[in-house]
Amino acid sequence: MGFENLKVLICDDSLLARKNLRDGLKVLGCTNITEVYDGKAAVDQYKGSSFDVVFLDIVMPVMDGITAAREICAADPNAYIVMVSSVGTQVHLREAIKAGARDFLQKPATPEQIRTALEHVTGGEDE
Repeated sequence: MGFENLKVLICDDSLLARKNLRDGLKVLGCTNITEVYDGKAAVDQYKGSSFDVVFLDIVMPVMDGITAAREICAADPNAYIVMVSSVGTQVHLREAIKAGARDFLQKPATPEQIRTALEHVTGGEDE
């Protein structure tokens, strides 16, 4: 599966962080991108229309990313969640993995880091 066919959900309360991820994804050929502002909206969006990959911030209003990851994985154990956060403490990493996250990117994520995460989703390189 090429990156252009991936259905991507970005969840971050920061408009700048969402733009950074969206721009990085578009550079890699992704066009089917949905953006939401908080963890609850991410859970609702995912349950309404599953995604190939979810990029989740950790610290957000309404519902944090770790709780959202837990709820998404409860609904779909095969969900592919990538945590994207500036608070990359060991405690947060452990909690994210326990919640079901499969990858972690430090903000701001570069297109190369995003590519690597997408290659894990697709099972190989796009090219």
